[in-house]
Amino acid sequence: MIITSLLDTDLYKFTMMQVALHQFPGAEVEYRFKCRNPGAPGVTDLAPYVSEIREEIRGLCHLNFQDDELAYLKAMRFIKSDFVDFLGLFRLNEKYVSVTALPSGEIDVSIKGPWLHTILFEIPVLAIINEVYFRNTQRQPDIAEGRDRLDTKIGQLQARGLRQLRIADYGTRRRFGKAWHEEVLCTLASRLGTGHSGQLAGTSNVLFAMRLGLTPLGTLAHEYLQACQALGPRLRDSQVFGLESWAREYRGDLGIALSDVYGMSAFLRDFDLYFCKLFDGTRHDSGDPFQWGERMLAHYMKNRVDPKTKTLIFSDALTVPRTIALYQQFKGRCHLAFGIGTNLTNDLGYEPLQIVIKMVRCNGQPVAKLSDTPSKNMCDDEKYLAYLRQVFDIPTAA
Repeated sequence: MIITSLLDTDLYKFTMMQVALHQFPGAEVEYRFKCRNPGAPGVTDLAPYVSEIREEIRGLCHLNFQDDELAYLKAMRFIKSDFVDFLGLFRLNEKYVSVTALPSGEIDVSIKGPWLHTILFEIPVLAIINEVYFRNTQRQPDIAEGRDRLDTKIGQLQARGLRQLRIADYGTRRRFGKAWHEEVLCTLASRLGTGHSGQLAGTSNVLFAMRLGLTPLGTLAHEYLQACQALGPRLRDSQVFGLESWAREYRGDLGIALSDVYGMSAFLRDFDLYFCKLFDGTRHDSGDPFQWGERMLAHYMKNRVDPKTKTLIFSDALTVPRTIALYQQFKGRCHLAFGIGTNLTNDLGYEPLQIVIKMVRCNGQPVAKLSDTPSKNMCDDEKYLAYLRQVFDIPTAA
């Protein structure tokens, strides 16, 4: 089995799941799969592996949380005891997920059911699809090449003047494989160091954080703010509703706001003085990161908030050179954090799968994100997208 623990996922799935339990226990959702690779021959040909993917998902649905895993989660200051008790009874149900082959050679993956009982599918299912694909297409992977590339990245990070640059692993969903993911983390921890004096800040993967003594990292994802389009009182207030609901749950913990569900301009209109002070910082995940950072710092100053007290997190398709360039532009002007995903956990010389699973409906209503990178948009209802643009005053080209 590829997934052998329900902790083998990103922390923000648990933090969002806790909000779902406490505030939206009756929400019904639907997720859909998408492969963003731009027509590369053979890359999207996943249909031959449908049976293997289904078998791995079947194994995933037989897993329970173990006592040591529950104790690890319970020790986190922001995880409530009733949520841990719920997880103690939790099991993923195969009836909520469907995987089918399409005539084009691609696959269709649909996850549909109660939010509380489907939210933990996304990350392990993506990891399963990746590993099944690569173990069939690269039966003798070039691990030596992967190690050489990782060594180059570490050398770049250890260059003079970068001692305060700290990175985190955000690569679970698109990793080459579980074993390689663990090797990458062990190598980074050994050579970059961990803790306050090290350059490896932590990992989004809860299982490896527990096993390797790393800091688990994560707050919220797009799906949370998308769900709020259907769960809030009215669409125009959904972003404000989502941020306020999050603050009500965590009371100052996990204070990083995601800025690109409706694009940066719409985010800044809602992210007023109250939210500038209330949240510890913001996370970038689409559009030009240099422009985004400058706009975010200017917004803090406009609201009379010292940017040096706030954190900017960059997490969009980062490479080490891009991370270094961002660090050099913004160091000393604010707190900085960098989450590197695919470029850390799937860089062995093969083209990685650019795959995602995104929420497309909540309580029977379409939901969407309109990010600053149009190719990242995902919605199956064009009329709803047009309405969303109108409500949030988003140009058609956005």
